[in-house]
Amino acid sequence: MRKAEITRRTAETEISIAVDLDGSGRYDMQSGVGFFDHMMDQLARHSLIDITLRAKGDLHIDDHHTVEDTGIALGQALTQALGDKRGIRRYGECSLPMDDAQVHCALDLSGRPFLVWNVPFPTQKIGTFDTELVREFFQALATHGGITLHIDLRHGVNSHHIAEAAFKAVARALRMAVETDPRKADAIPSTKGTL
Repeated sequence: MRKAEITRRTAETEISIAVDLDGSGRYDMQSGVGFFDHMMDQLARHSLIDITLRAKGDLHIDDHHTVEDTGIALGQALTQALGDKRGIRRYGECSLPMDDAQVHCALDLSGRPFLVWNVPFPTQKIGTFDTELVREFFQALATHGGITLHIDLRHGVNSHHIAEAAFKAVARALRMAVETDPRKADAIPSTKGTL
């Protein structure tokens, strides 16, 4: 049962997230931040991980706490759903084109959080959404999911396309990494014997 539910409550946000690693990419996102919901839809759809999100945050201040705390909660949910990580492929990568943008993602569900982020945005906003929050989300996801996560922009001039390509590239890499390896379905994918 590779499923998890996490609830995170702080003075700034209340986040509830449920994941099913063996889903079909179903999504139901309600964060109060329209563009972020659109990105989370892409993450679920292209990872084939079912994700349900309910977030209430201090949006009267800005979107920062809601986006970052969602990344924290999602990372925790992935960690819980993966358990001891027995049988997973562990690694994933994707070079994803979206019109003018191409983003490459390589990740390792290593238990060692690290983010390499080389994704400059040509604008500070996508509508009312701060583009710097894309990095904040992935930093929180990597830290709390124990993911070594490298995301690199290869081309791109449109901020919306760049952000969406980043979410989709991570989704496709995550899909690959969480899949069961039929050749080693009973083994921890590490010579250490633990991840």
